[in-house]
Amino acid sequence: MTFLFCQGIAFASWASRIPVIKERLHLSEGQLGTILLMLPVGQLATMALSGKLVTKYGSAKVLSIVPIAYALVLCSIAFAQNAWQLGVILFLFGVTGNMCNISVNTQGVATEQIYKKSIMTSFHGAWSIAGFTGALVGLLTMNLGLDTLPHFLIILAFVTANTLINQRYLVPGKSPQKEKRSFFPNRREAFCNWASLDFFSMATEGAMFDWSGVYFKEIVHAPEKFVVVGYASFMIMMAIGRFVGDGVIRKLGRKRTLQYSGILMFVGMMTSVVFPQFIVCTLAFMLVGIGVACNVPSIYSIAGQNKNVPSGVALAMVSSISYLGFLMGPPLIGYIAEVFSLRYSYGVFACFGLLMFGMVGRLSLFKETQSN
Repeated sequence: MTFLFCQGIAFASWASRIPVIKERLHLSEGQLGTILLMLPVGQLATMALSGKLVTKYGSAKVLSIVPIAYALVLCSIAFAQNAWQLGVILFLFGVTGNMCNISVNTQGVATEQIYKKSIMTSFHGAWSIAGFTGALVGLLTMNLGLDTLPHFLIILAFVTANTLINQRYLVPGKSPQKEKRSFFPNRREAFCNWASLDFFSMATEGAMFDWSGVYFKEIVHAPEKFVVVGYASFMIMMAIGRFVGDGVIRKLGRKRTLQYSGILMFVGMMTSVVFPQFIVCTLAFMLVGIGVACNVPSIYSIAGQNKNVPSGVALAMVSSISYLGFLMGPPLIGYIAEVFSLRYSYGVFACFGLLMFGMVGRLSLFKETQSN
């Protein structure tokens, strides 16, 4: 959980500074959307490599190195002087972030197997708490007049200390080697279905992570010191949803939980479009946070616990499709906003919740995984 927290606070620190960096580099919505594309491109480009590294060397060894590299790349964002430099750095940010993601979730699967009950959603709650904490740290540093670099150096020190202190507690061992052809050809449809559900959720998360601050600044017209309120409200409700999510899943089942999640995603985003007032949008972003809370950890848990494929490889398979949500989401928001408006963009993305609701109702992929 501490490693998930560190990964979350590093990403949230970047997200909280996006409006400032956008203004400093004089970027339009379309330009920002294109640059934001580089982060998920870096994630997607190294998806297979991350799975192989975790399988070969073990998630514990990988996770004892990559968080520090992730925080170092975060610090380098502060040195970007133009759009192309920021794009290159965000690509590297995506590369290191993806390696953190695969290794830490593989650790989560291994730990869940030790406890023999569903706890993956609660693990991801630590990531969400970190996102909320990162938003508060961003708000504090901006109000204190600290520039981006000192802010990011504080995060680097925190991540480095956690890695050095807590790496000895990681679950040891490598993923078992299995025949490569024993799973994927026969289970491709199931994996694609799981990943597609993650796609809708992660596209919505990407829109909230990268554009919520801009939305509050340009559409809600929130005061400069409160532009991170939308992001913070989204993150804290996503965290609460994840900490209670395991109990909800046990009571309602994965299928109904994901259906309700899709409805909440739709209602929340559409409300922010129709009523762009500060209080209403804050509440609406809370609904979106609850809506996306259980989706990603639930699918990761299902995929990672399959006995026919090493966890790192299984998670990479699902992530390679689902991360297209991050790949397409933030830049698509920017392109639509460039042609129409940012409100119109959020209206389009609200439909992802309805698509998710409909898809879950039509799929039978939960019959064989209900016990998980």
